[in-house]
Amino acid sequence: MAAAETTTAGTETPSSKGFPPFKSETYPAQLFWLAVTFLFLFVVLWRVAGPRIAGVIGERKGRIAGDLSSAERHRKDSEAALASYQSALAAGRESARALMEDNRKRMAAEADRAKAVADAQAREAAGAAEARIAAVREESKGELSKAAADVAIAIVSRLTGDTVSSDEAAAAVRSAAGS
Repeated sequence: MAAAETTTAGTETPSSKGFPPFKSETYPAQLFWLAVTFLFLFVVLWRVAGPRIAGVIGERKGRIAGDLSSAERHRKDSEAALASYQSALAAGRESARALMEDNRKRMAAEADRAKAVADAQAREAAGAAEARIAAVREESKGELSKAAADVAIAIVSRLTGDTVSSDEAAAAVRSAAGS
């Protein structure tokens, strides 16, 4: 260990003790190299990096302006497309409304025609039914008169024991029905 102490002790000088940047004897050299380094970096930034940065910024501004003009053009195109869509939609609605109105009128006319045909058929059927009813009524009256005459003959024969002719019974029924 003594050899290691002599080696470090032999390399140290009384002026090299302490941290060099904190020594006041080295301030002028430090300031000189600081100025040289600052000037070198300033020139590099001014001549090399500055134009590149300005070029990139200019390119970005140009791209942004182009994108904004493209977006404005697309906005106008979309507004025009929307306006044409809305006009086409309005025309379609108007066409559909007119078609619906025509269909409604046609259906109403067909319904009126069908109603008129049905009314005519109903009147015809009612007339035919009334004629059948009148015929059946007349037939029923004849049958009823005949049945009443038969009943009158049977009643007279049972009550009195006399026989009455069918003509006399029919005349009696007619006279009773007329009164």
